[in-house]
Amino acid sequence: MDRLSGLTAFVRTADLGSFAAAGRVLGLSASAVGKAVSNLEHQLGVRLLQRSTRSIRLTEEGRLFHERCRRVLDDLDDAQASLAQAVAVPRGRLRVSVPIVSYHFLLPVVPEFVSRYPEVELDIDFNDRIVDMIEEGVDVAIRSGDLPDSRLISRTLRPFQMLLCAAPSYLERFGLPDCPRDLNQHLAIRFRFPNSGKLQDWPLTMPEDESELRMRTAFSCNNMEAVRGATVAGLGIGCMPDFLVRSTLAEGKLRTVLDDFIDEPGHFHLIWPSNRHMSPKVRVFVDFLSERLFAKSCDVLPGISRT
Repeated sequence: MDRLSGLTAFVRTADLGSFAAAGRVLGLSASAVGKAVSNLEHQLGVRLLQRSTRSIRLTEEGRLFHERCRRVLDDLDDAQASLAQAVAVPRGRLRVSVPIVSYHFLLPVVPEFVSRYPEVELDIDFNDRIVDMIEEGVDVAIRSGDLPDSRLISRTLRPFQMLLCAAPSYLERFGLPDCPRDLNQHLAIRFRFPNSGKLQDWPLTMPEDESELRMRTAFSCNNMEAVRGATVAGLGIGCMPDFLVRSTLAEGKLRTVLDDFIDEPGHFHLIWPSNRHMSPKVRVFVDFLSERLFAKSCDVLPGISRT
């Protein structure tokens, strides 16, 4: 503790340029600060400050030592603040942005979170638009795909499998495709990204002897629920996440096609701004969803019928 006191006295003196000013900040007398710095110099065996009747300045050794000590004290302050936040009661409004379809797996666990943390007010925006979390004041978001924003921290949640589906009535009219090439004779129902307006690529592994698809788009929209509805109505073949069509497949309203050509599963990610300190409400929400929605396996979710 004596050494830590000496480090603090030295850094404050170097920052403020006098023992008296450092003493006012530390709640000590100027002589007590000067003695602490002198003891530190004695322990180190090197002079850190040049004193005169008018000023105090760092020696070359003192300048190098001051840079390192400043980082040490900053890290200590950071650790203390993190500990204080860790034991604080999570409370306040928590703004969360999630894709519309995520309510299928998010809403079932929300009651448990609300019960566990009653002082946190969840404000969830179900929207497929990619928000600017920093500019719009969003605390946490759930997203899939690439996360290029270096200002954000991410944690991987559950995997999901995109499936190609069609209604039995559609397959009766157009036939069952046996390989990706056959899709050129079919109609596509496509999801359009709200931010870019681009159509979503289908997760197909194309054989080497096959070129890219030239499907005719019969229907496109920026809402995955509408994609499912149009597919159930028999407008064409649609591409949707497994959790969205679980019940529809089980009821026989849709069938999956080209299962053997589907790419590996994707993942959802929790993302939040990379502030120096994570607030208690964000920390408990991230930990809770990581616990409840993390999957060790990338297999298709239980209950999905692939026929």
